[in-house]
Amino acid sequence: MIIRRSTVEHVFGTLRQWLGVTHFLTRTLGRVSIAMNIQVLVYNLKCVLNIIGVAGLMKSMKMAAS
Repeated sequence: MIIRRSTVEHVFGTLRQWLGVTHFLTRTLGRVSIAMNIQVLVYNLKCVLNIIGVAGLMKSMKMAAS
């Protein structure tokens, strides 16, 4: 357990820091999976916004919708 705590993957460590997440508030694999999926989605959106910006994201979404 000590090794596992010290070898957290970068993405998940960054998520925890950005979102202030120190633990999951739910139990069972299904519920934790949903919470983690939401956190990963937020991480990916933040990365996209840093790369192409809000205007680029809106343009891409409009192109995808049409």
